[in-house]
Amino acid sequence: MAQVVLDHLTKVFQGPEGESVRAVDDACLVIEDKELLVLVGPSGCGKTTTLRLIAGLEDPTAGTIAINGQVVNGLPPKDRDIAMVFQNHALYPHMSVYENMAFGLKLRHYPKAEIDQRVMSAAQILDLTACLDRKPAALSGGQRQRVALGRAIVRRPKLFLLDEPLSNLDAPTRLQMRNEIARLHTRLGATMIYVTHDQDEAMTLGRRVAVMKHGLIQQVAAPMSLYEHPANLFVAGFIGSPPMNFFDGTLIAKGSALVFEEAHRNPAAAPRPITLQLYASLAPRLRSHIGKPVALGIRPEHVICASPERDPSPERALQAVVELVQPMGAETYLHLAGHTRSFIARVAANHPAIPNQAVSLTFDLRHAHFFDSASGTTLV
Repeated sequence: MAQVVLDHLTKVFQGPEGESVRAVDDACLVIEDKELLVLVGPSGCGKTTTLRLIAGLEDPTAGTIAINGQVVNGLPPKDRDIAMVFQNHALYPHMSVYENMAFGLKLRHYPKAEIDQRVMSAAQILDLTACLDRKPAALSGGQRQRVALGRAIVRRPKLFLLDEPLSNLDAPTRLQMRNEIARLHTRLGATMIYVTHDQDEAMTLGRRVAVMKHGLIQQVAAPMSLYEHPANLFVAGFIGSPPMNFFDGTLIAKGSALVFEEAHRNPAAAPRPITLQLYASLAPRLRSHIGKPVALGIRPEHVICASPERDPSPERALQAVVELVQPMGAETYLHLAGHTRSFIARVAANHPAIPNQAVSLTFDLRHAHFFDSASGTTLV
C-alpha cells in the first residue's frame, strides 16, 4: 500500500475574466499507509481537485505530492499505481460485468488465468458472482457501483481514490454501500482517500477526516474530535446533524461572574435577548474577550427542555416557542423560535411538545463552544 504526503500543494485556475481562482491553497496533509482518510466540505471547496492532483489528472501550481517517499509531480497517471472510482460509474455499456472488471488487466497484458482469478476474487468480495454475465443496464445502481469498485480492486493498486462514489444512490443503497466500503477497507488493508460533501458519510467512514473550505484545509482529526473540539466556527457548523446552534453576542463581567449577552438584532421585535451566566470554569479562558463580539455554539442535544413542573435555574433559563416538531423515530427534533433566531433541540422520542407551545429551556454550558466572531477561531 502507500503513504501519501501533500506538501504545500496549491492549484490555481484562471477564471472566466482572467482572475486567479485558488482551488487548493497550500494544502499540507499526510495520509498514512493503510489509512482511510475522508476529504469533506461543501461543493466547490477543492476536495475533488485535490484528488485529481494526487491522481495526476491535474498539474499542481506549487507544492509536491509524494507517494511512498517518491515525488510524483512529473509522473503520468498510468505510472502512479492508483485506482480511481468516480461519482459516475463510467462502465462500458456493451461489456458484461466480468469484461468491465477485467478490461484494465487485459490492457496491461496480464495472463488470462490471473485475470480470471482476480475478477472472481473481487466478485466474491463484492457479492457480484451471480451478475458477472450481465450488462450494466441490467444492474441496480448499487450493483453498478460495486462493479466500479471491483474494477479498481482487481488492479491491486497502491492507492484508492474515491470521488463521491455514492452520491447518485438512493438512501438505503447508499447506507449499504457505505458499510461495504468500510468492510472493504478493513479486508484489503488499503490506503484510501474518499471525497464526499456528506458529513454523515465522512463521520462514519473516516479514520481521520480533513475538512475543507475555499481550498483551505480547516482541520484534520478523528471524527469525534472534530465533533467535540472543532478548530473554528466553520468546522463546528459543518460537522454534526442537526448542525450546531449559534448565537452572536458579547461577554460581560458581572461581579465575579461572566455572562453571555445575545446581540440585539432588532430591539423592537426582540426586547429580551438571551442572557446566560457561564460556569466559573469557563471564566479564565474567556476573560480576555470580555466586551468583544463572540459566538456561542451549542449542540442540539445540549439544549434541555425543562419539565413543566421544574423550571430551569433563572440565571441560565430562557424561553422559546416550538415552531415545528420533527419526529425521527428514536429521537425528536424541536425547531424553536428564540428571541432573535430559530434553533434546534434534540429530545426524547416521546417528548410531549406541540407546535406553538411555549417552553422553558436551559443550555448545558459545560458543553458550550465559544468562537471569536471576527476570525471564527475557537476560544473554548
